[in-house]
This record gives sequence, structure tokens and C-alpha cells, in this order.
Amino acid sequence: MNEASVPVLKAEHLGISFGGLKAVSDFNMEIRPGELVGLIGPNGAGKTTVFNLLTGVYKPTEGEIYLYGKLINGMRTHETVAAGIARTFQNIRLFSQMSVIDNVKAAFTKDIKYGFGAAIFRTPGYWRTEKELDDRAMELLGIFGLEDKADAPASSLPYGQQRKLEIARALATNMKLLLLDEPAAGMNPTETSELLSCINTIREKFGIAILLIEHDMSLVMNVCQRIQVINFGQTIAAGLPGEIAADPEVIRAYLGS
Repeated sequence: MNEASVPVLKAEHLGISFGGLKAVSDFNMEIRPGELVGLIGPNGAGKTTVFNLLTGVYKPTEGEIYLYGKLINGMRTHETVAAGIARTFQNIRLFSQMSVIDNVKAAFTKDIKYGFGAAIFRTPGYWRTEKELDDRAMELLGIFGLEDKADAPASSLPYGQQRKLEIARALATNMKLLLLDEPAAGMNPTETSELLSCINTIREKFGIAILLIEHDMSLVMNVCQRIQVINFGQTIAAGLPGEIAADPEVIRAYLGS
């Protein structure tokens, strides 16, 4: 199958219930290769639940999820990562005492070409692979201006740089779809502007598809090609940024008057 001819992601009639509460209902979304789509809505609308469904944290009670045409319902989280979906979280989840570069290298697990014995005895194959992984990690850190912090503990980075490191680590999984869950949360305007530039660089350099949850409407309107709005677990609007900004139902439910 030619991957360029099919959607990166296709969710059809997706839903999940927790007890008697329907958290997401009849959710449909399609993302094409290289596309950046925003998913917005009020707090508690179901946005992060959608992310959890797409990444295997939750198993949908109805509907299907396809990644490049392959049904991925029921996959565990590590299996969705291996299939090509990576994500960041609302709350930063780094290995705080590990170095910045080792946080990125932790995502290269499937690319390690040496065995346990080679690691113990430090064979030429071990050093060759480690050099390759170091080079790749430094390239990713360079995108976010973190190369000079490579040997520092992740916990020593300012908040905004920790956010960038989390995205760099997600990129290291060589994903097909990157899910960003409120990446600008807690950032000041300067950091948000830098993040916007980084997201555009990621798209230009890697050509990957991105699904973005974000409450910073300036960021959303400037970076997203299309936006989908949900409220109470259901889609209430979908379209271009200008169309969403002018939609009366979206204004009433989320953007305010």
C-alpha cells in the first residue's frame, strides 16, 4: 500500500463510556500525511480522552482507529509507539535525573543493534551503535537549541526547555503521527513563540503529521491547517482556522463572545 495515498490517521465513530458516562461519542477524524490538525474545546470536553484512545491507554467501546489503513484497536501503548504514534503529555514526563541526551536516547530502544554481552564488554559494535545514537540525539536536540545542555540533568532545565525535550524524545521514536497535548501549557509568550517556530521546523524537516491539543488560541490559529472542536465528547465544528473562529456554536461553547 502506498502510504502517501491513505490517511495517516482515520478514526471512525469512535466512542468510550466509563460506567454510565459517555466520555467520547461518534468521534470521526482524518489526518493526511504532513498535515497539522488542532483539537480544541473546553476543559473536560474529551480531548485528552481522544488522545488516550489513539495511543492505547484506553480501548474504545465503539468505533475503529486506523493508522495508514491498518486497524490498531486494542493495541497496547508500547505497540502503538512501535506502529508509529508518539505523544507528549499535559504534565511533563521526563527521566528527571538522567541527562538530556539520555532522555532522547531512551526512545531509540528499537534501534539498538548490540546485545547484552556487547554492552558488558564494550565491543566495537557497541561503540559504533552508541556513536550513531549520540549523533541522532544531538541532531534532535539541535532543532530545539538544547545541544549545549546535552549532559545536564533533565531536571535542571527551565520549564519551557523541558517541554521541548519531551517533544524531542517523542520525535526520536521515528513516528508517523505526533500527538502534542497542550505543549504550550505553562509557557510565557517568548517560550510559546519559540515553540511555534519549533513546530514549523518539525513539519518542514520531518514531514510528519501532527495532532495538537492546545488552549492558546494564538498558537492554534497560527500553526494549524484545520481545527476540530469537541464539547461533551462530541464534535461540534470542523474546518479552517478562520471558519472555526467565526463559528457561532464554537464561540458560544468555547471561545466566548
